Amino acid sequence: MMPHGSVFTGYFSADIFKGESMADNRMKQKERPPSAESNGLQKSLKLIFVYTVATGSIFTYVSYWDSVFFSYCGAGTFLAFALMTVAILPTALVYSEISPLFKTAGGELIYNTVGFNKHVGFLASWLIMAAWISVPPAVVMAVATFISKLFNLNLNFQTTVIIGVVFLLLIFIMSLQDVQFLVKAQAFCLFANIATTLITAALILTSGHWSIANLADMFSFSSKASMLGIPAWIIGMALLITPYFGFETVPQMVEEGDFPINNTKKAICGSVLTCGAIYTIFFFCVAGLAPVKDLLAGDAANGFMTITAMQNLLGWKFWPIVYGCISILLGMTASILGFWMSTVRMLYSMGKKNFLPGVFTKVNKHQQPILPNIFLLAISLTFILLQNAGSFMNDFFNLMSFGCACAYALTMISAVRIHHRHPEWYANNRNVVPGGDLFRVLAMVIMVCIAFFCTLGQGVGSWISFAVYLGIGVAIWLWMVLVRWRNSKVVIETLDGEVEF
Repeated sequence: MMPHGSVFTGYFSADIFKGESMADNRMKQKERPPSAESNGLQKSLKLIFVYTVATGSIFTYVSYWDSVFFSYCGAGTFLAFALMTVAILPTALVYSEISPLFKTAGGELIYNTVGFNKHVGFLASWLIMAAWISVPPAVVMAVATFISKLFNLNLNFQTTVIIGVVFLLLIFIMSLQDVQFLVKAQAFCLFANIATTLITAALILTSGHWSIANLADMFSFSSKASMLGIPAWIIGMALLITPYFGFETVPQMVEEGDFPINNTKKAICGSVLTCGAIYTIFFFCVAGLAPVKDLLAGDAANGFMTITAMQNLLGWKFWPIVYGCISILLGMTASILGFWMSTVRMLYSMGKKNFLPGVFTKVNKHQQPILPNIFLLAISLTFILLQNAGSFMNDFFNLMSFGCACAYALTMISAVRIHHRHPEWYANNRNVVPGGDLFRVLAMVIMVCIAFFCTLGQGVGSWISFAVYLGIGVAIWLWMVLVRWRNSKVVIETLDGEVEF
């Protein structure tokens, strides 16, 4: 029997995961004057741009990591993406349910603080940022690698790093401009990428080289090894959660949203469905071009598989360059802008809610947070340099999906707890999930399973890298516990007003 009510919420109540409640005086309402709009984020974003922030964040790597995806699931990659879309949707729907309850940036930070306490809120936000902060250095290095490949430059690693750093600095400068400029630039890059990707899929399908026979035995190929009786293809499919994280950026933008907050569901679920549909269509067309071993032959195994296939198997010269330039340069710019904006707003929210020093809330004349942008630039530059120092970044990338799935799972548990603790908050919520707790727990179970599958086959280096990242988070958390939180409280704005934790 599925536990519910106080029985279920009490299940997650040990040690640091013990929830804070009004009854034990660990949550107290506090009246504070609202800050002036000029001192905070600018409330000016239309729903379409919040949708494009999320969709642009998700829809990346399709033309660069295509070789990685095919190495995971072979010719069945398109089916794996279709199944992963279905697996992600319950979590996206729960996010759609809880997003309208809170009108400030913070997402996982807020949900898990209200659902559990400030310690779990910090943990969840640190886990999700493990994925977000990995994107900028990974993307700029991919762009630099593509430029080297496009012009046959055979650049050494140092030159590639320089190109990546220059691109990163351009993104940093853009991120300090007005948010309208940012979201419109990102939307242009996104829609150009989507259009070019769909045109490429149609051209491949009608090229005369496409054959359904190439899709035979779609479950028989995977570079991953079977473990604990779990087929390698299933493990590979679980790792495909990485191309889906990004829908959770929507709650980071609600503070700037100029639309009914219940409409966040359109942005959250719309981004997942849009990207899932394009992934499925595109990789179905690519899979029929040749047997998977031919697609991954030679240098194609190292990235840009589809571009290489169009050049080598189809003999095309012009279109692969057009597709590559738009998909790599513009598509990845859309992604880095989406995650950059979201990470900056998470850090800004942590400052506003007393998870970080208040200096993180200072904004420039365009209402863009200053220190969060500088902090993210410093982290990204450090990660790029670490790629030359050893395998730290490659190992860290391997566990991005694990961090995402864990953050999602924690948030699903918090969604159950929030609903039981504050059912009155859902009175005017049009996004309540069907089936109630059963649906929320289903989403949690799916995320726990994906997180478990993502751990299989990981090397020692991956766990060491992840432990280093968590160690940095623990150091910050200990400073907050032992120093800052001894004299001040975390403050979250809820439907009942501002509440201390």
